[in-house]
Amino acid sequence: MPAPAPPRSPVRHFAINADNCERAQRFYAAVFGWRFSAWGPPDFFMIETGSTAETPAIFGSLQGRRTLVEGERMTGFECTMAVDDIDATAKAIVAAGGTILMPKTTIPTVGHLVWFRDTEGNVAGAMQPDSRPLRDDA
Repeated sequence: MPAPAPPRSPVRHFAINADNCERAQRFYAAVFGWRFSAWGPPDFFMIETGSTAETPAIFGSLQGRRTLVEGERMTGFECTMAVDDIDATAKAIVAAGGTILMPKTTIPTVGHLVWFRDTEGNVAGAMQPDSRPLRDDA
């Protein structure tokens, strides 16, 4: 029996929304040993979840809680899947019964992003990553 094909759209990024970013940093550092560094807008921190072969990292961020669109206050963990073509993915979301909440937005040096609601009411993101890697000194 042949091995199944690998997933097409891996989880690329997760985000934790917080009312108090300092308090949340203390919590996650104490519980999981995560490290945080300021990046981008105020109340936005990149999370270092791991960095060795034994503990691979996933991109993560801690951010001040926000409202995505009117009536959609972000709670809990957000999940963003990497996709090859954001426009095709947005069309597929709608065709499969989902709703686009935020149309394609470009984050410089990061990629093209849409936020959507699935058929079960869950909110998630899909991102076509920027093909140019982020420089270490950026």
